[in-house]
Amino acid sequence: MNTAPSQDTTPSAGHWRSYAPLDLHPILMHAMRAFNEQGYHGTSVRDIAGRVGVTVPALYYHYENKQALLATLLETSIKDVLDRCRAAAREAGDDPLARFCGMVESIVLYMAHRRQLAFLDTEIRSLEPQNRARYVALRDYLEHMLLDTVEEGRAQGVFTTPIPADAVRSVLVMCQGVANWFREDGPLTAEEVAERHVLLSLGTVGHPPAVTGGGAPPFPRRTPAGRGAAPAGRRAEAPRVLTAPARTDRREDT
Repeated sequence: MNTAPSQDTTPSAGHWRSYAPLDLHPILMHAMRAFNEQGYHGTSVRDIAGRVGVTVPALYYHYENKQALLATLLETSIKDVLDRCRAAAREAGDDPLARFCGMVESIVLYMAHRRQLAFLDTEIRSLEPQNRARYVALRDYLEHMLLDTVEEGRAQGVFTTPIPADAVRSVLVMCQGVANWFREDGPLTAEEVAERHVLLSLGTVGHPPAVTGGGAPPFPRRTPAGRGAAPAGRRAEAPRVLTAPARTDRREDT
């Protein structure tokens, strides 16, 4: 798919909740920004090369074409999500409730901390069949990880949803949506958004305390340094739903 070095965005010895600054090859970084701003079809290879400050032939030395850039970015993103989700599941152990909470938290944190990469999922329609099949297989694997956990929880009476597959898909769509509206300067931190989405997800899969509003949260409440709760008497502002930057419908121009 490309000849560039592999892009490893997951800290090798770090915790799955830790996020260092995004470290991508400059060509990938500028391609990601261009795709987010203008859309895949509205971005030309010449445009990306100009942003990087290289010639078009120099860009082709690293990546075969514009499709390879998009496919590499999307695979980098989904593999990072999977790595973090697996780490959260391992940390939670055999308890399906703890495992489900950890996996949902890891997905939401990724959507908040890696918004520009995660938002590119909207460009899956632009992938060529082989690249699309590979990406969808990885995304399906993530879905099956959650579904297996929910099924195990159902067997233990932890989750009560009668339609686990639909519930899991709803959870993933809700989590993915965070990449569309989350802003670092918004009223909620990434950790607070993740905590809320864990509670919402537990209700979706039918965890009785989450449905009835009773019982303590099944995970520790955290207040990130420098970000406190809303002052007494003041209701926290709801997340703002922001639309993506306007995109053009121009076709590829190389």
